[in-house]
Amino acid sequence: MSLCLTQFKKQLNMLFVSRGDLPYGETISQTQHALQCATFAERSGCSNSLIVAALLHDVGHLLDDPESGQSEDLRHEERGAELLRALFADSVWQPIRLHVAAKRYLCAVDPLYHAALSKASRESLQLQGGPFNDREIEAFLRAPYAQDALTLRRLDDLGKDPQMKTPNLEYFYPHLEQAILAAN
Repeated sequence: MSLCLTQFKKQLNMLFVSRGDLPYGETISQTQHALQCATFAERSGCSNSLIVAALLHDVGHLLDDPESGQSEDLRHEERGAELLRALFADSVWQPIRLHVAAKRYLCAVDPLYHAALSKASRESLQLQGGPFNDREIEAFLRAPYAQDALTLRRLDDLGKDPQMKTPNLEYFYPHLEQAILAAN
């Protein structure tokens, strides 16, 4: 188990070092966004699983080809969830898999939420299929971990402050360790 954990931390660190400075689509980097979301989750008293999900929810973006641009939806949520599925319990990777669906749900049911989206989020929403229709709303609400995905989505929306100070990635390693141990 410790070899698996050590290897994962090393790979995660390499991903953030090599790709974390890529723009998030806002005025911050991928790394800043991940650390801000995890910091907000921790400060809000979220479960360890949600803290880890907040930290890793956009890891799929770090796997994307930066040349692909913003012209198509690369389904980063699915790619990230698939990467994390082997190590973590459903309570970590399922909210990650559903965090884009949560945005589409919130945009369908809450006009104020939709109106408050940043320009980058509005643009990605269109690539992701736009707000849900009634059938999609019902299906989302029936999905396991839908409520956690909604919490993750709200944390995702908060993590966009270029001035926010956060702990570094290593600070969150104990959360990762606990989540990996809980999955086994």
